[in-house]
Amino acid sequence: MSDGEYDDKLAQAKGAQAAHVYESESHVDSDVFIPEGKRLKRQLKNRHVAMISIGGVIGTGLFLGTANSLSSGGPVGLLLGYTMVGTICYSVMISLGEMIAYLPLPGGHITLAERFVDPALSFAMGWNYWYNWTIGLPGELSAAAVLIDLWDDTINQAAWISIFLVVVIAINLLGAGAYGEAEFMFASIKVIAIVGLIILGIVIDLGGGPNHDRIGFRYWKHPGPFVQYNGIEGPTGRFLGFWAVMSQAMYSYNGTETVAIAAGEAKNPRRNIPKAIQRVYARILVFYICGVTIIGLLVPSNNESLNLAVSTAAKSPFVIAIKTAGIKGLPSVINAALLTSACSAASSGLYISSRALYGLALVGNAPKVFALTTKNGLPYVSVTLCALFSALAYMGVNGGSGKVFTWLTNLSAIAGLVTWFGICLTYIRFYQGWKTHGFSRADLPYKSPLQPYAAWYGLVSCFVISFFSGFAVFLKDSWDTATFITHYLPFALFPILYVGAKLWKRVPMVRPENMDFVTNVKEIEAETYDDPPPRNWAERCWAWLM
Repeated sequence: MSDGEYDDKLAQAKGAQAAHVYESESHVDSDVFIPEGKRLKRQLKNRHVAMISIGGVIGTGLFLGTANSLSSGGPVGLLLGYTMVGTICYSVMISLGEMIAYLPLPGGHITLAERFVDPALSFAMGWNYWYNWTIGLPGELSAAAVLIDLWDDTINQAAWISIFLVVVIAINLLGAGAYGEAEFMFASIKVIAIVGLIILGIVIDLGGGPNHDRIGFRYWKHPGPFVQYNGIEGPTGRFLGFWAVMSQAMYSYNGTETVAIAAGEAKNPRRNIPKAIQRVYARILVFYICGVTIIGLLVPSNNESLNLAVSTAAKSPFVIAIKTAGIKGLPSVINAALLTSACSAASSGLYISSRALYGLALVGNAPKVFALTTKNGLPYVSVTLCALFSALAYMGVNGGSGKVFTWLTNLSAIAGLVTWFGICLTYIRFYQGWKTHGFSRADLPYKSPLQPYAAWYGLVSCFVISFFSGFAVFLKDSWDTATFITHYLPFALFPILYVGAKLWKRVPMVRPENMDFVTNVKEIEAETYDDPPPRNWAERCWAWLM
């Protein structure tokens, strides 16, 4: 389709959209000008967006949460679980990528849900997403307290939680530019750490450590490739062990969609967002699949230090392996790198939750006070409220931060699956509307040949995993109220939010022919430009990486 034909299509769609009147006054017209005191600023550069997308992939879920996964599923169950969730993650990201590259709006997929599905879904997704990241913030602070215990478990964990909390709040109060720079630094450390750990893991496995113990696939033979979950023998026990990995794997992958929320503050979003999306599959393959494979080779699934809720020893499987190999000094260096990961994830939790709340306020789904910003575009009221929820991390002062980390990761993982479900549903509607309006997929800034099948795969998979995530509590003599609540509260909360919003707003689902593919497009195109070509080999390598 030529530029002229595309402009004609847009004009026709604009006319059709203007003729369509929503049946509820609660609908917010996207054409309404956002006043200066409620507007975000595009401060995130290409390297910021790239590192935010990488930082969303690498976190405490990989460095610390894999301890629970290995003890539940064994090395093969761990690998299969992370591979399965990795395919779901990729399906969600290419679905999100097509939409957000075309319409990089504040609020990301939350805003798009209102435009392509209905305001009730946007309301439910927005509050679920806010809850997801608000819970994630204290979860990451608890992870930091767990990691500190490697050095000193005599100091009250509240002290460490407070120190990291001050750092996280300071980063976010300095604005999106400071957050982008901090995330660039933290994500760089995480990338260097995980690549170094994978290489070191291969060396240790082949007997290159000080103890010269050639491990090979020893732990795949004993205690075995799978764990007989809850003592259940046979294929059933092995399958349940593998399935138990799913929720923890989801927590590890949770956050890859943050690039959509950052789109509202990204420079040149039509160019930078697709770049970040296109490289997700490589990051999943290198960081997660390689990472969990190495973990399964180095640490036996019955190692007592893997139990985060009980053990007071080293918790990260990587640190356990390095200590076992007899490498002195390095565990502390790695633990310090993992601490930066926890700090990065906590900072992202506050950033994303505050932007989600800002987006909700902007479209009338939250009090308007949360849409207020400073002259530099900082939604300071939203940041303040979200920061208050970090106090949940102090639950671990008496109960143990490892146990609190497990509870909060369960809550966050299921809320993340619900978010992914909503993204896939929104994309399916987007795809249908795009075809109904007669647009060509060639006109999309980013497109995948796997659609719409990938979106349907992600939709069904997210629902199934969420529904069966807390199966363990229904096994004989295994009931645990905390486990049941942390697995099923987010799953039950979403339909309650949706039905409540539907009754409140009383707005019908947007019909494909009435979907708005026009508003904001010209403004976005005006902010799009071609990046200057690399001038030398170093810049070419940088452009390829970013």
